[in-house]
Amino acid sequence: MKKSLVLAAGIIAAPVSTAASAGTITITIPRINASEYHVPYVAAWIEPVGGGQARTLAVWYDVDKVGNEPGTKWLADLRTWWRKGGRSLKLPANGVSGATRAPGAHRITIPTNVKAGAYTLHVEAAREDGGRELVSVPLTIPAANGRASGKTELGAITISAR
Repeated sequence: MKKSLVLAAGIIAAPVSTAASAGTITITIPRINASEYHVPYVAAWIEPVGGGQARTLAVWYDVDKVGNEPGTKWLADLRTWWRKGGRSLKLPANGVSGATRAPGAHRITIPTNVKAGAYTLHVEAAREDGGRELVSVPLTIPAANGRASGKTELGAITISAR
């Protein structure tokens, strides 16, 4: 299984403690029956509703891919995240690393230093030889519960208050 890197915190890439959080986000990657299945690259970020800088909460990608086409090359396939600040993120950034995200439910924390207010949570997935999908969910800090669902590359996205 390929390794991946989970970058947590933000465009600035400050580490996030899993002990304290404003809540959790569960991202479900559905099992897709395909002759050649590739685990998707996934980015999760928040943006203030009234406008402002995007803050990356997590990015999952293949860090083992080296040579002429390193894994970071394909991060641009997460088009919306890439335009919102992903391209300026120095990778790998100090954060939390982990295994490739296989189909199933995966949790990330909402950092406690996110200021109170109204945000939109965006989760984007892109898969080699597959599709691309963006799901957006309203988010209020302090965290309120919320839910949305993708149709192809992403399953349920849930926000749970702490």
